This record gives sequence, structure tokens and C-alpha cells, in this order.
Amino acid sequence: MRRSIDLLDARARRLLRSLIAQYIKDGEPVGSRTLARTAGLDVSAATIRNVLQDLEEIGLVRQPHSSSGRVPTASGYRLFVDSLLELKPMGDADLAQMQRDIPHGAGTQEVLTRVSSVLSQLTHFVGLVTVPHREQFAFRQIDFVLIAPNRVLVILVFTDNEVQNRVLELPRSFSASELEEIANYLNHNFSGVALDEIRHRLVGELEQARDSIDRLMRATIEIADASFAPQPRADMLVSGQTNLMGAQGLGDVDRLRELFEAFHRKREIVRLLEGCIHADGVRLFIGEESGIAPLGPCSVVTAPYGTENRTLGVIGVIGPTRMDYDRVIPVVQATARILSATLKSAGLGP
Repeated sequence: MRRSIDLLDARARRLLRSLIAQYIKDGEPVGSRTLARTAGLDVSAATIRNVLQDLEEIGLVRQPHSSSGRVPTASGYRLFVDSLLELKPMGDADLAQMQRDIPHGAGTQEVLTRVSSVLSQLTHFVGLVTVPHREQFAFRQIDFVLIAPNRVLVILVFTDNEVQNRVLELPRSFSASELEEIANYLNHNFSGVALDEIRHRLVGELEQARDSIDRLMRATIEIADASFAPQPRADMLVSGQTNLMGAQGLGDVDRLRELFEAFHRKREIVRLLEGCIHADGVRLFIGEESGIAPLGPCSVVTAPYGTENRTLGVIGVIGPTRMDYDRVIPVVQATARILSATLKSAGLGP
């Protein structure tokens, strides 16, 4: 792509920028006469046609039909975004509204669900948020309820206001008094510590003192290991899939079905998003750059979010390649920033 931009003089860059902006606005192939009116260059339509031919030869635009104007290719969009795009920062009123729309004082899951919806509403595309592993979070309190001699209900209250109930099938029976003593030990010694860290510490103690450890401590480690084990989770929250119906390039029923199936499976899209978790700000995938076949006619805009000490996940927007990038990118940037601030100020997250 660096070579492509080096091949373009100032006039060609200006025409390409004008062509892509016009196509994003109208969705119609852009001809030389239109560019003569909109590009602000004092050149003839014939000169513009020659420049368009050059742009086509290096793969930045294409002509859908022999008698039509040109449309940008994925390479054209990439060059436009990397080198020619002028972003439009969100206005103060829109930022204030976003802050009101993302709830304060709610649990992490509710906050993330709302963020995916806000992204969809603001961009009119699909809003995505990856959900952190619950094992990364610290618990505030744990209680055990004896259901049957070998079955125990675990009630976990996390520091981010979430509550989880887990049923354990244990290899031996426990009395209610034993369970109460174990809960008191865990609450006293580990409240405020992440689940994966607790398991790591306790299992380490068991390995180091296997022979000398007393019965209660062995039972505590046994139950804690089972209680804090990784659980199935919602990998990703998705809002606004139907916004893609009728979008340019996505009107084909078979293509839409493949795209919706990808949202349902989630795993490929989750893998793509989680690959962006250490990105320094926004990452953008245009067309086949995502490596996910059903997203071929789409662009994906992502940004990581987190607390001061740890990146927790990634938010994103999926829409057609004919996307208003100068508006969507700032929305994703601002949402990630506000979500991170919300989690931090509310004391949510690990």
C-alpha cells in the first residue's frame, strides 16, 4: 500500500479522496463529470478519465460495467483510510449523550450489553463487545448451600455487582458446618482477589504441603478449586445484525445467511476481536483482511477497552465496506474510552 500512495501525485490523491467520499455518500459509481464538479480541480473531464484509468491499473478503483463510473476497491479503501482520511471528532452533545446511555452503577454484563447497543444505534451497523473471562474478576463474598450430601450450590458475589450460582457435584459429602467454615476462610483470606489467582495460590499450597496439610484446609482447596473453575461464558455480545439487511453489497440472501451464521457461531469473529486486544487504539479490517469469508463485503472497526491495570476486551463495529469511516472510527474510539472510564470509576472489572 505504501507503494500505491507513492505512485500518486497530489491530483490523483485528491481525485481518489473525492471519488470515495462521493461513493460513500451516494452508493453509485462515480464518473469523471461528477468528479469534475466535486473535486475542486481545474482540469478537464478527459484528464480526470486518464487519472481514473491510472487508479484502476494499480487496483485502487474498478469499473463495474464498461459504461459506468468507478467504485473503490478494498485496496482503495485501505489507502483512503491510512493516508487520505480526515476524521470528524464526535461533538460534545453526542459524547454527553453516550455517557448517559452507558449506565453507571450497573453490573459489568449490563454495561457491556448496553455498549453493544449504543455502538449499533450510533453507527447503524452491528455493535460488538467481547466479554472478559469471569475468572479474571475478584469476588466479594462466597456462600455454600448444601443441596444433597454430595451436591453444593455455590453463590458467588463479585466486586463488579455480578452474582453467579454454580452447582458442584463433589466426590465426597460435606456437612453444613464444614461448608460454613470453608466459606468463612475464603471470605476472610481471599475477598477482593481474582478467581484464577485464588485457584493458583491454593493449588500451589496443596502441592507444597500435601502431607502436612490438615483435613479442613484440604477440603477448602478441593471445594475452592471446583467453585472457581472456568465456566462457559458469553464470548461476545452482538447488537443490530438486522442493520445489515439491505446494505449495499449485502443484499444477496445467501451472503446474508452466511454472515448471520458467522454471528451465530461467534468463534471466528471472537478470535478476530481478541487478536486486537493488545492493539494501540483502533484497528480496521477491510474486506478479506479479516480472514473471515462471510465478512468479505464488510469492514470491521475495533478498539480495546479496560481498566487502568488490565485490558479486558475489545469493542467493534461491523458494516459494509461502503462505510462512513470518518464518522464510525471516532465513535468506536470514544466508546472504548468512555467504557473504560465507566468501568474504572465504578470499580468494575478485575
